[in-house]
This record gives sequence, C-alpha cells and structure tokens, in this order.
Amino acid sequence: MSEKSYNANDLKILEGLEAVRVRPGMYIGSTGSKGLHHILWEIVDNAIDEAANGYADEITVTLHADGSASVEDNGRGMPTDMNTKAKMSGVELIFTKLHAGGKFDSENYAFSGGLHGVGASVTNALSSWLKVEVYRKTVFKMSFKSTYDKAKKKWLCGIPEGPLVNTGEKTSKRGTYVRFMPDKEVFETIEWSYDSVSKRLKELAFLNKGVKINFSDERPRFREEEVAGDDGEVTVKKIPLPAREPVTYKYDGGLVDFVKYLDEGKTELYAQPLYYSAVKDIKVKGADAGKIKIEFAICHTKDDEESLYSFVNNISTVEGGYHETGFHSGLLKVVNDYAKSNGILKAKDPLFIADDIKEGLTAVLTVKMNNVEFEGQTKTKLGNPEAKAPVEQAVVEGLTQLMNARGNKQIFDEVAKKAKFAADDRIKHRAEREVAKAASDSDQLNLIGKLAACSGRNPDMNELFIVEGDSAGGTAKQARMRQFQSILPLRGKPLNVQKKSALQTLQNEELKTLISAIGAGFNNSFDVEKTRYKKVIILSDADQDGLHIRCILLTFFFKYMRDLVKAGYVYIGMPPLYKVYKKDMVEYAYDDKELDEAIKKVGKGYQIQRYKGLGEMSAEQLWDTTMNPATRNLIQVTVDDAQAAKDIIEMLMGDKVEGRKQFLAENANFNKVDGFIEKVNFKPENAEAD
Repeated sequence: MSEKSYNANDLKILEGLEAVRVRPGMYIGSTGSKGLHHILWEIVDNAIDEAANGYADEITVTLHADGSASVEDNGRGMPTDMNTKAKMSGVELIFTKLHAGGKFDSENYAFSGGLHGVGASVTNALSSWLKVEVYRKTVFKMSFKSTYDKAKKKWLCGIPEGPLVNTGEKTSKRGTYVRFMPDKEVFETIEWSYDSVSKRLKELAFLNKGVKINFSDERPRFREEEVAGDDGEVTVKKIPLPAREPVTYKYDGGLVDFVKYLDEGKTELYAQPLYYSAVKDIKVKGADAGKIKIEFAICHTKDDEESLYSFVNNISTVEGGYHETGFHSGLLKVVNDYAKSNGILKAKDPLFIADDIKEGLTAVLTVKMNNVEFEGQTKTKLGNPEAKAPVEQAVVEGLTQLMNARGNKQIFDEVAKKAKFAADDRIKHRAEREVAKAASDSDQLNLIGKLAACSGRNPDMNELFIVEGDSAGGTAKQARMRQFQSILPLRGKPLNVQKKSALQTLQNEELKTLISAIGAGFNNSFDVEKTRYKKVIILSDADQDGLHIRCILLTFFFKYMRDLVKAGYVYIGMPPLYKVYKKDMVEYAYDDKELDEAIKKVGKGYQIQRYKGLGEMSAEQLWDTTMNPATRNLIQVTVDDAQAAKDIIEMLMGDKVEGRKQFLAENANFNKVDGFIEKVNFKPENAEAD
C-alpha cells in the first residue's frame, strides 16, 4: 500500500471559536448534562467574581421558558470601550477571543475563578445565540449567533450580529446581563436541572457572605399519568403542575451557616461551628508570590465519617488538592498537641493519624488566590503545592486562638476524645484487613452460590452488575455475556450504612458479599488498583424502591469505597420505562420524551408496555436494552452524585426530624412519588451508549 503524503498543506487551522465547537470536551469536560451546566457556571462565575471582589452584591439567574438561561449582576459592567490592540470593544473581545479577559493579573480582580480566560467565549461558541446588555449609565447591547456554513463546511461560532451598540437609553442600573441558548447540535441534552442549578447557587451564596442570589425557573412543569382507553390502549397524559416560586439565597453567616446547613439531620458535639479567616503570604522557592485568603468553618458530629467541602476562588474542588492536605495537617497537629497537653493521650499512646481526626468532622474550607493551577478546565483539583503551607499555618493559628478563647475548652475536649475513641477502635479492631484477605483470589467461599462470576480476568473489560432481586438476577444471568459480565443479585434492600459502624457493615451478609466480589478491600484498606471490575453497575427497578436501593448503595460506595467513585468505576444502569410495539415493530423508551418519539416511529395501532420492574423483561429484552454495551444507557456516577445520595439518606433517616418535615412539606404527594424522584434527581448526566 502506498504511503499517503503528509505536508504543511495537510495541517488544518481552526479559526476563531471553531476549535471549541470541534472539541468541546477539551473546554467543558463533556457534552452531556454536566457540560451543559458548565457553560452556565462560566457566566455565573464571572458575576460571582464581581461580588467576591466587592463590586457587586446581587446576582439573578433565570431559566427561561424557551430553554435559554440568563445571568445578571449589579457589578461594574463589562468594558464597553475599544481595545486598541484588538480594535474591538471589550464586550466583543470577551465573548469572541479565547484567553482574553481581565483576570490574568491582580489589578482588576484580586481573586478569580475564571483564570483561563475562556469561559464567556466558550459559552458563546457552544450556544446557538447569545445576547449581552451592559448597564453603564446608558444601556449597551450586543448579540452573537452560531451557524454552519455549508459552502465552507465549517462552523461560524459566536459571530457578532453587529458591533456593540450604545442605545442611548439612560439607566440607573449597573452591571451585566447575559442570556444564551445552548446549542442542541452540541449537547446531548439542553434540559437544565433545577436541582443542580439551585444547589450550586445556594452553595455560592454560602461562600460569599451577604451576597444576594436570586433564582427563577420559568419553564412549564408537567407530570405524566397513564390513561387506558376503552380499547385498552395506554396513553400518557401530561398534567400541568404549578410554576416554581422564585427563591433568594443570602447568608450573612457565610461558612458558619454553610456548616449548619450541612449538619442538618446530624447530632453535633457542640452547638456553634468554629470559624477562622486569615490572609497569608505565598512562598514559591522562598520568594513572595502574592497573597492567599483562607477561610474555614468546622463542627464535629456523632457520625463516623468526614464531610469536607473545599473551594478555590469559589470553584468546588471535589477531588481535593494541596489546600485540603494543608488543612488536614494543621488540624491533626492541633488535636494531637491538645490531647497530649490535657492527658487525653498518655505518654505511651501513639499519636492520632489523619483518619482519627476526620471521624464526624464537617468542614468547609475556601481559599482565594492568584495564579491558580487547576487540573484541567473543569477545575476539580488544586495543583498548587505552595498552597499547603499557608493553609496549614492558618489552621494551626486559628484553632489555637479558638482553643484559648473563653468557653471553648469543652469543645476541644470533645474533639480530642472523639479522636481517641476512633484511634482505639482502629487499633483494637482488625476485621477490615480480614475482609481484604477474604476478597483475595484464593478465598471465594463468601461468593459461592451468590455471584455469577465472569470468566475473564481483565478488570479493564470486566463488569459487575448489582441487580435488585433474585428474579431479575436470574434473568440477568441468562442475558449476560459470560466472558466479561458478572451478576450479583441482592436479596431485599441492602443495609443503610449511614448510621452503622464499619464493623456493623461487615456483619451484613449482602454487603460482605459485595465487598468480596469487588475484591479491593474495604474502608481504610480499600485499594482501587486491586478492583476486579472497572465497571460496577447498579441495576434496580425504575420505581421508588429501586431508587431507594440506588441511594443506599451509592451511600455505601461513597462511605467505604470512595476511590471507586472517584476513579469513575461506579455506574447506574438505565432500564427502559416503556416498550412501544406493533406486530414486529418494537421501540424502547427511557423517558417520556423518548416515548413520544417511539410512538411516532411505530405509528397508529401501537401498544405500550410500562415496565414496573426488571423482572418483567425477558433475558433478550434485558440484554438489548440494559446490558448490551452497544445499545445500553449508563450513568457514570460522580463524587457529587454519591454525596447527593448520602445527603438524601441522612436527611430522611438521620437523627433530626426538621429536614424530613421540610422535605415532606415541599415534595410529598401521597397520590404519586414524582416529588421524591425529582428531588433525588438521578438524571443521566453522562448517559450515552457505552
């Protein structure tokens, strides 16, 4: 075969924002629901940066009826004058040029989440249209549009429909208003998640003390109801629901209010969270490298796990980073010193380790700094090693100061005693190591008669299906591909581990079997590199019981195998809700939108089967719809998803009733379970054919 020539003319130059359209995943992570929300966060973060730097105190986010979203702030307003170098207005520069912005130095923004200079332009590139209004004594307007040039076979992304126009309309408002329509040609879904948006905005209000964030959802709401006709044909009727009321988030207590909110449903060891803030110098190779602002609030509960939420410049760092390392180091030093000084640790006792002081800790840590190095544009982990030392110093300094304050000795007594109890328990009980041994290849006694193991030994290929019920488990065993798919049926609902110790968890036969099947240990001994499966798939019925099982299992993974979730190895299988058929024509629908499309494909005379459980499917149907890698839909679970499941379990089954009362008041519909399903909101953020 002759070799194809390769020269300079074969190199393709992507102009303007075309690169963003061609490779959106490089800029927003994915084109699923998470990527969709990322382009909203880019605009929200710009508004938050104005507030965080003292230029704004009110932000309004609206999800409009047509599917677009808008963000308005009362900050300084984007620059409307001409940039002499680029020969265009500041507004046009911000929305059409990558790596253009006012956040690359500390002159305009002391701290900023938008350090890459691509946020607003990426949102513009991935929207079918975008409109901007700037309020600076008069109203300035500009609009952009994305179209496909068939002649040139290329996307014209975020092209201005005209220059920035000063309308001459006088206004007392100040700030910037941005409204955009996500492009359905880019995203797998352009359906905004109310829960995801409201959660993030509430979080930002906690992080920015005193800033008012308004949120409105103007989209029409419906619930579906199955209606059987006289001929027995089932149709789905959409019944309008009341519009959601606008909400406002504003927290004058800031991080203290945040910790109280996170501890709802838990029993605290002390009533008022401890709070401290400081500004420290950053040192890089011994030289000054700017300032870092550090804030944290902590409280301890009777739980046995840690809930640490960390942020850098208002960006959630769910994968942690050097700031978390510094936080834990400082906390460990203070608690160890206090325990030794006050006789809680005797001379012969070993010092506490990090896991001992994490038990029952609820903490919010936020740092603000320049020259942030996030790992990727999606910003999930802080990569600046120079952040560790000042954070550790601030934690030691702050907790020591709080320790010496009048009335706080009892608080530190409780914290040190809880750490001592955790240390004693860790030293005394070695059962977890035994489970790790039991999960080795040589010991399969716990799995005999329970796990239908695959024949393959390659974890990269192997899949473990955790299936609700023996009936569905039997069908799944018939449907599976034995070479790489293992089936583990669950008998009844698994143990809710939220209020159970590690030892109590290990005494549960179903979970012990699951631990052995995964084969990577448990809790502190868990090693994700030893897992037998790179896909652990929860497969439950599409009803409230199935949803409950899903929550319980995600809580288990989040609590005792968190690295499995962090590695992206946990998935949720998506069985179809409907089968639409007529003679030899069959279409499956995974939601009500797909149901409408399936009905159109099948045509008149169709019939609908509503699957109420996996056991209603034949082995062939289960394979085609849910287990076949070529045709199935999977949701890849993120740390946020698992945390949300744990929070729901905590609220509904925790020690306190206030959260349950509020939840029931807002969501209970005793004729239908839609409220609960909507609240938990396990929608396919990354649902795609695997």
